[in-house]
Amino acid sequence: MQEYAVLIPLLPIFGFILTLFLGRKLPGQGSFIPVLAIAGSTIISVGVLLEIYPSGEVIHQSWHWFSLINIGILVDPLAAVMLCMVSFVSLIIHIYSMEYMKGQGERYYAETSLFTAGMLGVVIADNLFLFFLSWELVGLCSYLLIGYWYRKPSAASAAKKAFLVTRVGDVLLLAGIFITYANMIKFAPDSQYPLSLLEIFRHITDIPPLQLTLITLLFLGGAAGKSGQFPLHIWLPDAMEGPTTVSALIHAATMVTAGVYLVARTFPMFLAAPYSLVVVAYLGAFTALIAATMGLVMNDIKRVLAYSTISQLGYMMLALGSGAIIGMAAVGIAMLHLISHAFFKALLFLCSGSVIHATHTNDIRLMGGLLSKMKITGYTMLIGSLALAGIPITSGYYSKDAIIEAALEYGLGSGDLLPYLMGLFTVLLTATYIFRAWFMAFVGKSRLPKGKPHESPWLMTVPLIILAFCSLVFAGAVNSWFGGKIFVEYVGRTFERIAGTDPEVLSAMGGYHLMEVHVEHSFLILPLAFAVVGVLIAAMVYWAKKPDPESIVSPTNPIYRLLITKYYELPIIDFISMRITMGVAILTKVVERIFIDGSIWLITQTGFLLGEILRMAQSGIVRHYATAVALGTGLLIIGLWGWL
Repeated sequence: MQEYAVLIPLLPIFGFILTLFLGRKLPGQGSFIPVLAIAGSTIISVGVLLEIYPSGEVIHQSWHWFSLINIGILVDPLAAVMLCMVSFVSLIIHIYSMEYMKGQGERYYAETSLFTAGMLGVVIADNLFLFFLSWELVGLCSYLLIGYWYRKPSAASAAKKAFLVTRVGDVLLLAGIFITYANMIKFAPDSQYPLSLLEIFRHITDIPPLQLTLITLLFLGGAAGKSGQFPLHIWLPDAMEGPTTVSALIHAATMVTAGVYLVARTFPMFLAAPYSLVVVAYLGAFTALIAATMGLVMNDIKRVLAYSTISQLGYMMLALGSGAIIGMAAVGIAMLHLISHAFFKALLFLCSGSVIHATHTNDIRLMGGLLSKMKITGYTMLIGSLALAGIPITSGYYSKDAIIEAALEYGLGSGDLLPYLMGLFTVLLTATYIFRAWFMAFVGKSRLPKGKPHESPWLMTVPLIILAFCSLVFAGAVNSWFGGKIFVEYVGRTFERIAGTDPEVLSAMGGYHLMEVHVEHSFLILPLAFAVVGVLIAAMVYWAKKPDPESIVSPTNPIYRLLITKYYELPIIDFISMRITMGVAILTKVVERIFIDGSIWLITQTGFLLGEILRMAQSGIVRHYATAVALGTGLLIIGLWGWL
């Protein structure tokens, strides 16, 4: 399969082209074309993974383009598992879309196919140039799909917001790439392709640590934009204005995982600049906590899941930040949760789509009693909720607990337990908000104003069952049930394979486990205890009604008011954009008018004045000109005579 690896991103591109130009002439508006294309990518991805497992072999194919740029693919254990996840989850969502988006136009299927191709390009790129091109393609497709119903003002506004906010991160990432290129040219002049990831890793000891710190912090800024980390998270909840299947794609298989993957892909650079990993750990822990608090009060079922995504992405960043102590094992832990999260978050979004399809509302306050009418949707969403909460047996239990344990090792090794404590408290909030949504939607009496909900068609329920199965067994099967941390060790040793036998480079990258930290088993029970308490709180308030939710969720409650206004996020953004940004713009305009335009005016006026003075010497009478020529010639002769 190795020789076909390049087809993994190309097949969805072909699907995009065929669907866009031929879709309207084909049955189902050509929706089967992206399904077949992405199915092909999935088969090749799985085949490639089976070929390079367990040896950890690296597949590298490269083609020259101009003098300093190469276009190529890099498939190592990290990329291989990511390719399988992206292609498989995207395939399931596309199958679901065939029913959910029936009759919505071939443009939808074409754009989702291109979206998947962009993400696969991010994963498989062997250099930062191709990585950034694919990264921008993902951003473009997200803009098109979030604003798919562009005639709806809120959708058009959400698309613009997503595009502009993520551009902030993209500018930071681009700056980091430029600085990387400059450092490779200066400190590794023998490197043929300065932007090649393999070349960067092999010359990582040549780049000064201060420069690496700057580069990695800029990369983190790019990751924060794509993966919705504070303060660039504000676009992600509004992205719910797009179709639910788009939300599932963005939050599970594409877009938001790109930022986490960027940090994981360039992790050796972060290990060589350990202060950057401290920032990653704090940013992830804080984002996880603040997003979870906002998820407690959302009434739109999709927005609950949106804040959940932000929070879980924060967990992944916390895992990567723990690498300052645990080394490259952090990559394996983060990727374990990234893939587990992809399964249960895709499941939760598609379940919410099934609910919206049946009830024609997003508001969980208008639902209730749906379990008796929609058993498949209800029970599969229950499995997804259990996985998100981290209840035993589910994938979320194994992957989230691995992150909390890694954060504890980081805290004990560094003497800084704050990220661990923030991550631990987030477990309680996560279980509370997701089961609040489930209880309000599926138990109790129906609060629907009209209509009778019914189970979705099989083309929508079968994908739910498949994702529910994956949400139950994935993390346990690949990392716990058969002894040892198989997945974490396999992915975590990715960069040791790339480093080869050069001890200096391997040391700069960090070992598989930089520091062994002893953790008491009693601490490992805390995440489970917090998760169970969170479920019980949600059950008491939103199922047993003790106390009455109205007594808690009230505008008179200052904590509720703080959370429902998202910590006054909108007024702060308005102040920054309308006052500070506009003030800077006005100041810039004044400076431009006075200094730039003024200097240009002064130069032009001086030229006009000199021209007027010279024009006074021009009388237009020929004899005056002849006299001047004769006089000048005479003076010139006298001068030359004296010099000789």
